Amino acid sequence: MDETEFWEIVDSTREAAEGDPEDHAELLVERLVRLDPDSVLDFARHFEARYNRAYTWDLWAAAAVLLGGAGEDAFDGFRCWLIGRGREVFEGAVHDAETLAELLEDFDPAVDGDGEELGYAADEAYEQLTGVDAPDLGLAPQPSGPEGTPLDVDDDAALAERLPRLWDRFGG
Repeated sequence: MDETEFWEIVDSTREAAEGDPEDHAELLVERLVRLDPDSVLDFARHFEARYNRAYTWDLWAAAAVLLGGAGEDAFDGFRCWLIGRGREVFEGAVHDAETLAELLEDFDPAVDGDGEELGYAADEAYEQLTGVDAPDLGLAPQPSGPEGTPLDVDDDAALAERLPRLWDRFGG
């Protein structure tokens, strides 16, 4: 599976779910079980690689702004949700977290920002197809800490200074 096919699967299942992260995860599993096990593992590798790429201080700050605070677990779910938003949003945010101020039409923390279940979709599909847990994907582990310049994600002033456009639109 190449990167284009990965994003096509993410996009088509998100659109069918009308943006609902829980429905998106269910539809993603349904779509992945139509593939062979090796393709499901390829999908998982693409997902995991992007999940690790999104482990940055700027994206953690964005999660804190959008969610009104974000501990480690919330940030993990946010990164999955961000992948689920599709290539344009994901790549834009990884390149510059501030672009989320323009890339997101709206954001409701009661519904948006937590795509944890998306992170398990490939594992669930693989288990349904094979009856066993997915093997190790052979990827480098996530870095020991977020990339970039650290900041206190609980400090509203620091968040507003780091991501002023995002803060002005969704913060406080």
